[in-house]
Amino acid sequence: MSIDSLTGLIRTIPDFPKPGIQFRDVTTLLADGAGFAELVERLASVARPLDPDLIVGIEARGFILGAALAAALGKGFVPVRKAGKLPGRTVGIDYVLEYGTDRLELHEGQVPPDTRVILVDDLIATGGTALAAAQLLREQGASVLMALFAVDLPDLGGKALLEADGVAAQALIAFEGD
Repeated sequence: MSIDSLTGLIRTIPDFPKPGIQFRDVTTLLADGAGFAELVERLASVARPLDPDLIVGIEARGFILGAALAAALGKGFVPVRKAGKLPGRTVGIDYVLEYGTDRLELHEGQVPPDTRVILVDDLIATGGTALAAAQLLREQGASVLMALFAVDLPDLGGKALLEADGVAAQALIAFEGD
């Protein structure tokens, strides 16, 4: 299956969550068995040569892609969650959103120092959440080998923001002009 075929499986929902936004909904790609398998294999082909110790997925769709990628690589998976969602002792980072702040957390000790990780999410837009997750992982002593995404919205600059902070970033699909 080609990248164009995968791109065609992603639904665009106009004016969500607010007017003027073209929401790229990857759930339609995930619902297609062949498309989902191809997406995971393509992500694995990028990640495999880096030989990470762990795959770290950002809530929520990053859990789906990250867990599937971890299974394909035979690696463990660690979720980065929004505040208050994990039951054990956590470490976290606060970060700024367009209209306020948010917090990401992971279980304390789940990503030991010197762990080599790949950070995964479905889509990179402005990059604030991915950058915060990368910073949280670095604060634990991890090495973030790459941030890997199914979709990039390059006009919003998130991938460039990560790269400017020293995090290699790659996406399989790009939607220009969004």
